[in-house]
Amino acid sequence: MITLYGFAISNYYNKVRLVLLEKGIEFNEVPTVPSQEAAILERSPLGKIPFIKTADGYLSESQAIIEYLEDVYPANPLYPANAFERAKVREFIQHIELNVEQVARRIYSEAIFGGKVCDEVKDEVKTKLETGLKGLSRLLKLTPYALGGQFGMADIVAWPHLQLVALATGNLYGENLVAAHIPGIDAYIKLVESRPHAQKVAADRAEALEKFFQNR
Repeated sequence: MITLYGFAISNYYNKVRLVLLEKGIEFNEVPTVPSQEAAILERSPLGKIPFIKTADGYLSESQAIIEYLEDVYPANPLYPANAFERAKVREFIQHIELNVEQVARRIYSEAIFGGKVCDEVKDEVKTKLETGLKGLSRLLKLTPYALGGQFGMADIVAWPHLQLVALATGNLYGENLVAAHIPGIDAYIKLVESRPHAQKVAADRAEALEKFFQNR
C-alpha cells in the first residue's frame, strides 16, 4: 500500500492526494512537515513534502509521484491515451507550476501567513504572474474542463494551484489576478469542486488551515 507523507495545507500534497482518491488507490497518510532531519532527508532529498513510500522505496517531487501512480495503477487513467494529448497535459502542468504557482510562492509568506515581503518582490511577482497567467489562458480550454471535455490530470493540478494563487493575489494586491486574466475560471473551480473527492480534499484543507492558524 502507498503511504503519503505531508500535510493538507500544501497544494502539492493535495495534488497527489487527489490523484490517489480519483484513481481509487488505497493509501495511508502520515502527517509530515518539511524538515532537514536526517530521517526525512533519507526519504526526500531536500526535506520537502509530499513524498510517498512504495513497495520499491521512497519517491519525492509531486510530478514524479503522479507520473508513477499513473504508470503503476493504470485503472481510472487521468492522462489521455493519445501521445500528443498526454504531452499537452504535461506542457500545461509545467507551465502552471513553473510560471504561475512557483512565481506566486514568493508572496505567500505575507499574503497567506502574515509575514512580510518587500515591495520590490511584490512588484516583480505581480508582473511575472500576469505574464504567466496570460500564457496559461492560451492553453486553457475550459470546455468545460481545463483541456477539454474530460476531467483529468490537468484539472487535478490546476485546481489547488489556481485557488491558492487567487487567494494570495486577492489578499496582497486587492485583486484576484487569476480571475482577472482567465475569464470563466470561477465557474471552472466550482465544476471541479462538484466532484466528491475534490470536496473531501477541500474540507480537509480547510480544517488543516484552521488548526494551523489556531496553533500559531
